[in-house]
Amino acid sequence: MNYQRSSALFVEAQKVIPGGVNSPVRAFKAVGGDPIFVEKAKGAYLYDVDGNKLIDYINSWGPMILGHAYEPVVNAVIEKAKKGTSFGMPTAIETEIAALAVSMVPNVDKIRFVNSGTEACMSAVRLARGFAGKDKIIKFAGCYHGHSDSFLIQAGSGAVTFGTPNSPGVTEGTAKDTLLAIYNDLDNVAEVITANKDEIACIILEPVAGNMGCIAPAEGFLQGLRKLCDENNILLIFDEVMTGFRLAAGGVQELLGVKADIVTFGKVIGGGLPVGAFAARTEIMDYLAPIGPVYQAGTLSGNPLAMAAGLAMLKELNANKDVFNSINKKTEYLHKGMDETFNAGGVRFTINRIGSMISVHFSETPVTDFTSAANANNENFKKFFHGMLNEGIYIAPSAFETWFICDALSYEDLDTTIAACRKVAKTLK
Repeated sequence: MNYQRSSALFVEAQKVIPGGVNSPVRAFKAVGGDPIFVEKAKGAYLYDVDGNKLIDYINSWGPMILGHAYEPVVNAVIEKAKKGTSFGMPTAIETEIAALAVSMVPNVDKIRFVNSGTEACMSAVRLARGFAGKDKIIKFAGCYHGHSDSFLIQAGSGAVTFGTPNSPGVTEGTAKDTLLAIYNDLDNVAEVITANKDEIACIILEPVAGNMGCIAPAEGFLQGLRKLCDENNILLIFDEVMTGFRLAAGGVQELLGVKADIVTFGKVIGGGLPVGAFAARTEIMDYLAPIGPVYQAGTLSGNPLAMAAGLAMLKELNANKDVFNSINKKTEYLHKGMDETFNAGGVRFTINRIGSMISVHFSETPVTDFTSAANANNENFKKFFHGMLNEGIYIAPSAFETWFICDALSYEDLDTTIAACRKVAKTLK
């Protein structure tokens, strides 16, 4: 395929934007080459500035669950924009979408809207610390909760030591309050809790990981976390920025039947516009200003355009819950096709899937945590990525990102993707 225009635009972008992109994963550093500049999208397809049509498997990193430019969402934004784009004052639509979201998600009474998933997770942790009256948090290696200081922490020298910053600008003081644990390892979590008795305010995790590829929780893992939190007076935060309103109408809490104390949202809840939210039961949420002592604010929070897009999306998902069955079946079909293709080609691989999230790891052993994901064959992934791109298939430009399936994908699109895998598999070790 020809990408001359994209490459030229990337050269120009690097002159005025750090690295030429406004979010690092877009830069293709993990796979090599220049990023693709998109011009428009519709349904399951991207159209880039060079005129190429690509079948899309990132779907704006998750929110386009019904496909790009979904008409009810687009129309809702247009009509709302005609009345003004932002006021810095309350609007009725904020209450309408809040009521709908709370009705769809188990175990929450109130919700507050913010402007991104990062902001939602940052605010949720602050709220947990304020409510619990404790400072330390546990996060898991490989789980990503945005670029807030508390989350940019790498493992320390031992399982029970505090972490160290993995980005300049994050202070050692911040790092000492963030403890690292191993995903899918309850014994490790218990060890960290024991070593920091009565100091831990919350545990935050992606209940289904999407930032080390797709990794599902092992059987009993989330239930075990819930038990540990109950026994040690720790709040459990589910980061459902990716999974919320995607894996089920009520997210992972509904899908797997495990209660969280605080839940964060993004992606689908904004219908593709910049938005985030966090929710909990009343006694926790009422710790927020203006009625509680924990301060959180945002001039553009509850922006009417984002609320209109999100409300249109949630209404459709709430009214047509068969969407979840439909996208799950399509993802299963893709999984089966790729599995057969790679096996026939003698490729060493593991495919992880839950619901409409799926990822390919070029590893012959199970991928259950960050270490096993990192040990996969990244050179094979680079070949796979560029091979699929040349066949008109756009997947996440990193081995550490899940794919997101949208309902606009047809079975013909899936067959085209599987055929592309069959061709690319011949080039892999």
